Order: sequence, then C-alpha cells, then structure tokens
Amino acid sequence: MGELDALLSPFSIKSMTVPNRAVLPPMGTGLANPDGTASDALLAYMKRQAQGGVGLLISEITAIATNGLVLKKQLAAWDDAFLPGLKQLAAVMHSGGGKAAMQLHHGGRESAYMLKKGMAIGPSPLPSLIYGHPPREMTLQDIDEIVAAYGSAAARARAAGFDAVEIHGAHGYLITQFLSAISNQRSDEFGGDFKSRARFLFEVVRSVRKSVGDDFPVLLRISAEEYIKNGYTVDDVLTILPDLIGSGVDIVHASVGTHGSPAGITSAPPEFDVGFNVWRAEKIKKAGPIPVIAVGRFNDPRPANDVIARGEADLVAFGRQALCDPDYLLKARQGRYEDIRRCIACNQGCIEREMFEGKSVRCAINPETGMEIVRPAGPAANPRKVWIVGSGPAGLTAAFEAKRLGHDVTVFEKEAQTGGNIRYACKAPHKEIYLDWIEFLAKQVKDAGVPIQMKTPVTEPMLTEDRPDVVIVATGGEKLVPRIDGMDQPHVFDAWQILGETVNPAKAILVVGGGLIGMETACFAAARGSDVTLIEQLPSSPVPKFTSHGYSLHKYLRQAGALLRFGCTLKSITPDGVVIECDGQEERLSSFDQVVIAVGMKPRNELKAFLAEKNIRHVVVGDALKVRRIMEATEEGARAAWEL
Repeated sequence: MGELDALLSPFSIKSMTVPNRAVLPPMGTGLANPDGTASDALLAYMKRQAQGGVGLLISEITAIATNGLVLKKQLAAWDDAFLPGLKQLAAVMHSGGGKAAMQLHHGGRESAYMLKKGMAIGPSPLPSLIYGHPPREMTLQDIDEIVAAYGSAAARARAAGFDAVEIHGAHGYLITQFLSAISNQRSDEFGGDFKSRARFLFEVVRSVRKSVGDDFPVLLRISAEEYIKNGYTVDDVLTILPDLIGSGVDIVHASVGTHGSPAGITSAPPEFDVGFNVWRAEKIKKAGPIPVIAVGRFNDPRPANDVIARGEADLVAFGRQALCDPDYLLKARQGRYEDIRRCIACNQGCIEREMFEGKSVRCAINPETGMEIVRPAGPAANPRKVWIVGSGPAGLTAAFEAKRLGHDVTVFEKEAQTGGNIRYACKAPHKEIYLDWIEFLAKQVKDAGVPIQMKTPVTEPMLTEDRPDVVIVATGGEKLVPRIDGMDQPHVFDAWQILGETVNPAKAILVVGGGLIGMETACFAAARGSDVTLIEQLPSSPVPKFTSHGYSLHKYLRQAGALLRFGCTLKSITPDGVVIECDGQEERLSSFDQVVIAVGMKPRNELKAFLAEKNIRHVVVGDALKVRRIMEATEEGARAAWEL
C-alpha cells in the first residue's frame, strides 16, 4: 500500500461520495458581513481552502436563529434572504473538487455577544462557564421554535447546493448545554437523566432529517466527552447512540470538551499528542456501528492515514492545520512533507483571537489566512532592493513574502543563527515545535533564493554606501535590565542565559518576573529538576489561565511544586539571599543558588533614527516596534512586504 492510500481513498454515505477522507472541520472565521451574509473575504478564504483538495469541507458555524450568534460577523441561514450568498459559498467550496457541508449552529449561553444584548437563551438560567452571566431559560415554545429553525436552515443548505449538513452539538453550545447536567437542570421532559437531556438533540436531528429527506447526509459534531468536572463521558454518549442513529444521524464527528473545559482542549495546545482524541471516535465507531470523523491536533497526513488504515475512524479532520497550510494535502500527495508548514497549536490567530479579542480569523504563522483578498498575488510592478534587518519571525516572513513578489531581498542577521527570540521561546516544555517552525521558515526563505548574511550587523556606513530602496527593521526585542542593588552578584543571571543553555539552572532558583518569559524560564528550570520560586510585582499573573498555553504553564508549575508569589517586588540581592517587598512589608529570603532576572523585553530599533535622517524608506515590524506575540510579528512582516 502507498503511504496515504487510506486517507486518499473515496468514502460514500447516502447521496454523497467524497474523493478523499481529509476533512476541513467547521471553524468560525468572523469574516461574514455584519448582516450574516457571505462576504467577499469569506468566499476568498473558503476558495483558498478548497484549492488544497480536501475531500469534505464543512462551513463555519452558521447561525440558525437571531439569538444564536456568537460572533458579530457570523454566517447565517435563518431566512431565505441568505440563500444567494450561501449558493456562492457552496460553489467556492466545490471549486477544489471536494464536497461541501453546512454546519448548523446555535450558541445558547456561550455567547458574550448575545449575553451583552440580553438575548442569550439556554436550557436553564445558569451562568456561562466562560462569561459568567446567565441566559434566559428557554420555554417549551422556545424549544419548538429552535428545533424548527434547525430544520428550516437545513432545507436552505440543500437548496443552496450543499451536499450535506452538520449539526453542531459540541463545545458547550446550545445542544451541549442541554446534554450537560452542569447547564441543564430542567425538571420537565428536557431535563433529568442523560437520555432525557438528549431529547432536545433527538428532536433537532429529526427536524433536520425531515427537512432534507432520507438521501441527504446528516452529520453530528458532538463532544464525545465533556472533559470537565461532573461532565458527561463517552460512555454516556454510547447510551444514546442508537437513538441518534434512529433519529437520522449518518456520521458522528467526535470532538471533545467545551470552551469551559480546562487546558483549552477543544483547540488543544502542543502538550497534547497528535491524535490524542482518536480513542473516543474509535469507541463510538465500534459501538454504532456508524462512520466517524476523528479530530485531535493532526498536523501531518501520515498519522491520519494510519488511523483510517487501522479502522479507528473513517475520516480525519485537520482544522488548525488547514489554517496553517491549506496545501498540506497537495504537498503530501507529492511527497513534499518537508514543505508542509505544521501547526504549532499556539491558538493566537484562531480560537483565542476570535473568542477573547472579537476579531476575524488569522494564523500566527501563515499570514495569508483571513487575508486572502489583501495578500497580493504578485509579481510587484516595481521590484525594489529590500534589506531586512533581523531573522526572527517578522524578518523571515517579510523576506519570504517580498521575494515571492519579485523583490531583490537580502536578510542581515547579527547572530550566528536565525530565529531571533524563538530560539529561547522554544525551550519551555512542549514548545519544541516552535523551533521546528522557525527552522522551516528559514529554510523556505533560503530555498526561495534569499541570501541570509549571518553575523552581519547592519551599520550606518553600509546603508550609506549601498543605499537600499527599502529597509524592513525586524531587529526584535532586547532584554530589560532592572536597576537592583546586588545585580553584579556572581549567582545572578538572566532568562536568556538559562533558556540559551549557556548557564545551567541550579537546584534552588528564584525567578524574578511572572510574565511569559519568567513563566517559561521557571518551567524550563523545573523540568530540569530545579526547586523554583517565582515572584511578580503585579497582584495577579500577567499570563492568563484562560489561554491554553497560560493554563498549561500554570499547571506545569503547580505540579512541579513551584511557589508563585504575586504582588512582590525585588528590592535587593545579597550573597546569601534577596530582599523582597510584599504588600508593603519587606521580607528576606535565603537558600537560593541562583537569581534569574526575567522581567521582559523592550524594542530594539536603533537604526530607525538614522534611516529617517537619511530619508531611506523603512518600516519597523514585530518586537522592534512593540514587544508582542508571534501573531503580530508575522502579520506585520508580511504587510511590510505586501506594501512595498
């Protein structure tokens, strides 16, 4: 058998045959028009996804009722007025040869947007685990209306030319809220034991089935396990599987968790292995029997092929991987695995950007995603001589995009390695994949024919003599060095020395600074056996636990027995200890073998003034402009290249 024979084989269900078993799962984009119609940006995004040759594409969450929205710009299907745009959407989804399904969605109480407007509804008036506010309890009339709305929206999907529909019954949205005892405490026929709580789902499925007919595939995306304390389990789901099949479900799309579950498991961080959730899909498949779609941080087609070949699932979903590289399947078909940009599971541009920032979809390491109508196809009308100073995420992204557009590009790097601060950021536990990415990006730049001059700081005489047309300043950030008495002690180091492994972490270590650099340094030291104490002057952690990475860092340090103290400032360092101030009271701490300063970074952009003085066109990007995340660095690097 070939390496991808199972994944690339066709699959048939009722009236639909998909050409291969790779699935683009539904992912909210925030790219629709404000009125819920399909925008040019959404159509361009979905057309780009279709070009990758995926067998089955499922639309983003499509609202079936006005009170079910979770995004201000969310695709909708609650009225016939949406049909023209939905027809356009189905057409572009078909453009790559795959089949198209529309996902039917109602957010229930898990919508900051609806809660703020006072329109959120749910099975019981219990507060959202994410947003902390309760919805209005649904009446029986509400239930009847929403059940009917699912059916009407499904009929519109068929009329618009979709090949199937998927009911969103996962991730804490309305259907999950009925399934869960945490959110459903009704005393009528829609509450009680698990099967009674599933009655709403059964009625939704029957309504959809009645609207689309017997030959039209109906998929159900369900959290196979709630993955939360006192939540339902996959064994509970197995008890209602016969009823789901009997009601009209043809395929189960087996996800896991809710947006209120710990660790951000619905968009699992790199701490979770590729395929970590497959066992739940397999359990459902064997109990059915019913075809299943497996999902679980897949960023390489080969393990997905193995899952199908072993009979554990019938299809495999590649969600964030598709945002990261829409061409992953095409490249795999050609045996170009080294050219696949693999998702690093950072969640910066996708789920966290949408949920916590209220912005449209991006990808932290693929600037094209969500920017399909902005990104120029090239070539540039006026090719320019472009110098890029710095080879971190912003600089390398700018270099690749500028070269793609036909500019004469040279990258200058003062260090002996490319990658900038990613070389340090990849050292925390489970972040090794960040190093894989930055090395991939550097290779892509070199393979494109861009020279990278290592150990070559850009100087004023160089600029004066060679005078490039444009300089992109991507020099990154530099460490902050606070003024503290005793900083010259021989046992005082900084985070870069520890993470750069020029200094080994000692047995007892005090980390000063509780931001991302401090937390990751503390985790790095703890993983190597250090007893870690961390102090931070802010009253609470600046690394939020509601992000998947933040949750993982806090959990790792807690399990390692680290002591985290907030609201504490380092006043001085002595040969045998430190003096800190907490809540206005000074304390003397001793028994530390090392004090590690990790108070953050500031922009490094000393070239900017000279460039401005000499009237050399320039743009400052990434941490050189303002210290932030990979997401901002790559987007600014790409935009700088696009606007040349």
